[in-house]
Amino acid sequence: MVEKVITLENISLIDFLGVENKNITEVASAFPKSKIVSRGNEIRIKGSTTEILKINDILNSLIEHYHKYGKVTEDNVQTYLAKESEEKLPDEEDVLIYGTKGFIIKPKTLNQQKLVYSVMENDLVFALGPAGTGKTYISVALAVKALKNKHVKKIIITRPAVEAGETLGFLPGDLKEKLDPYLRPIYDSLFDMVPSEKLRYYMENNIIEIAPLAYMRGRTLNNAFILLDEAQNTTPMQIKMFLTRMGPNSKVIITGDTSQIDLPKKQKSGLIESIKILKDVKGIGFVELTGKDVVRHKIVKDIIAAYDTYEKREDARHKDGEAPQGSIH
Repeated sequence: MVEKVITLENISLIDFLGVENKNITEVASAFPKSKIVSRGNEIRIKGSTTEILKINDILNSLIEHYHKYGKVTEDNVQTYLAKESEEKLPDEEDVLIYGTKGFIIKPKTLNQQKLVYSVMENDLVFALGPAGTGKTYISVALAVKALKNKHVKKIIITRPAVEAGETLGFLPGDLKEKLDPYLRPIYDSLFDMVPSEKLRYYMENNIIEIAPLAYMRGRTLNNAFILLDEAQNTTPMQIKMFLTRMGPNSKVIITGDTSQIDLPKKQKSGLIESIKILKDVKGIGFVELTGKDVVRHKIVKDIIAAYDTYEKREDARHKDGEAPQGSIH
């Protein structure tokens, strides 16, 4: 490992480092393979030459920002980290897999990269965030990579059969035909990553299994990469059942968006409850993606931001004793 020391001169440490060195902690979390420590007016960096150069560039940009504006915020740090992530060429180590049409599948944002590192370090990871942040897509890519590299013997992808305003009974066809619409996003991701003939072989031989969550009951899932998608629509009993299926040599990713719960109003979300229960358990990773990680059409970021603003305003109105807009006194 190489070491570099950056000395902060003519800089207010609290305004640059943030409360409890939060700004440097944010930089360090973006480079988990390196060690970044702040002591007094010195920042010590230990890591590979390549990473030290990247970290040095980011810190120099933050120093310039401080001298221009007199303060560095966490949002400023995230902006410079995201800019560095966008500008760099895809290193071979960043590539997860090559898609069926030859395109590179790799993390495109800082938090997607955090998800990849968290899965490397933990056997169970919660990936939380709004629609379009790539949490499911990156998770499927990680599962396909593990299968191709023979780290696991199979992939199991599951979802609760709950969607907005619909129930299985109203859908036409047999059970498979009823369930396929719920699992369509998973199929779409797999078609991007596995040639159709090979995917058919994998599925016919249960090497890749896509099934509703209810089918997991009573099983022990060994030597598998397991993905529970749309976990916000699980009940507490369902997610506990799922978590206790995990067997030896298995990786589990649980994805969910706590802002899009489609359960009946009086029903608790198992995802929200499990996060509270498991937040301090060692060996479990938690990665939160935000509107900044949206990789769909650029307007989706604005849609998410608009809804967030509206919901915060309505919450504030409710706390102040006002009736929500559209309600009747």
